[in-house]
Amino acid sequence: MEALEQIIFYTLEKSIKRYRQFAQKQINQAGLDITIDQWLILKTIEASPDLSQHQIAERVFKDYASVTRMIELLVKKKYLARKFHAADRRRFELVVTKTGLTILNDCVPVIQANRKQALKSLTRKDTEQLKDYLNKIINNCTDSIS
Repeated sequence: MEALEQIIFYTLEKSIKRYRQFAQKQINQAGLDITIDQWLILKTIEASPDLSQHQIAERVFKDYASVTRMIELLVKKKYLARKFHAADRRRFELVVTKTGLTILNDCVPVIQANRKQALKSLTRKDTEQLKDYLNKIINNCTDSIS
């Protein structure tokens, strides 16, 4: 069997981990009180406010319990508010607050700079090809689990 460094999925995982470490460091240095995972959840809710917590978990590739804990933190930070769902009183509606919108907006220049740094030696064609390759892998694996 080949060495870990020769396995494409090892390299892919390493690149994701390294980017997340780099990106979180930049967010922290900018003085922003949010983690990458919290940002993902907040951004997901902002884009699709009608999603259930299970749907949010699927979109951000996290388990339900982790998403529940992160939502609790986002409520405590006053980035999210809970309201009773209009159609189903057993559910809560999650709403991004004014403070939440502010933190999302404050993150934009940091996130753009992070992406620019991470992709600086890649051309637009390179990134398009990479995205195509990754989508092929996603489709190959999705076809096998469906």
